Amino acid sequence: MKRTLVIIAATLLTGSMAFAQPAKRRATTAGGTTAATTTAATRQNSDRASLQFPSSAAMPEDVVWKRDIYRQLDLMKDKNAPLYYPVEPIGKQVNLFTYLFRLIQTGRVTAYTYKLDGNESFEEKDKLAVKDMLERYGIYYEENDGKIVVADADVPSAEATRYYIKESVYLDQRTGTFSTKVTALCPVLMRGADEFSTDATPYPLFWLKYDDVAPWLAKLPMMGSNLNNVSNMTAADYFTLNRYEGKIYKTNNLQGKLLANYCQTDSALKKEQQRIEKQIADFEEGVWGHDIIDSTKLDSIALAEATTTTAKKAGSVWGRRTKTPTGNTAPKSTAPAPKAKSTATSSAPRVSARRQRR
Repeated sequence: MKRTLVIIAATLLTGSMAFAQPAKRRATTAGGTTAATTTAATRQNSDRASLQFPSSAAMPEDVVWKRDIYRQLDLMKDKNAPLYYPVEPIGKQVNLFTYLFRLIQTGRVTAYTYKLDGNESFEEKDKLAVKDMLERYGIYYEENDGKIVVADADVPSAEATRYYIKESVYLDQRTGTFSTKVTALCPVLMRGADEFSTDATPYPLFWLKYDDVAPWLAKLPMMGSNLNNVSNMTAADYFTLNRYEGKIYKTNNLQGKLLANYCQTDSALKKEQQRIEKQIADFEEGVWGHDIIDSTKLDSIALAEATTTTAKKAGSVWGRRTKTPTGNTAPKSTAPAPKAKSTATSSAPRVSARRQRR
């Protein structure tokens, strides 16, 4: 009897504890999956990717000099072609847009809204929902059991022929290195070109934080040359080595202006782009010095100067020449004077010049 009462009490207690939970939590517990669990699993996968494929070193926040530049990459050029081909997946080979699209679709990478001013923002309020992005740009999808499914044929990778990237050129005073690091990516769809109009309209999709996608880019092999068809590099290598080619369309400035805002003609725009490129190159040359002299030449100059100085001091005392007294002129000796030993090796310092590369 007592045992039966204990079992009944335990059953009632368990039921009261279950119904004491909020309705949302009870429903989630019944389903066996929670949003927190999904988020934790996604974060765990991302962290695991970061450990297995570490990206390049992060840029310090207290660098002494930095220049932020926005470039436009045309994937129809040879240097940028590895990001575009193959247009449609061939086996395990996919292009960059399809790869990024799948990462965003599955929740492994977070996309952020592309604003009208073109500036990137990686705050919580600017996160872009996958469904909103698909509906905004007319990408066909289906929902199966709450999951968004997009077929390979419906991924608009053929239209993603342009990218916007943000790169930071900076001088790290700790390591004495001058580096260029990509910090953000934005794929752009080019639509509207037909047989009557060859001008396509750009549709920037979203911003991606490069540090978020770098571990995944290290898993994407790509072919980097027309002469060598081996996939001997990854997308992370491609961006880390700055293998891309792109024109500058914006820089961070006090007025927040695009180059097109104050360059009215194509020639003026081209001159401004060249001027900015030259400013960066001149700054790097100014840090390490314009004139680079071979160290062997400096060594030979130092050796010649030391030999001349030793020869001058051979017949002098304390730096002054001695005079022979009048009337006691000694006959000149016809024997050759002993050669002065060169002390260049011990007294002359070794001079060398060294320039730090990128």
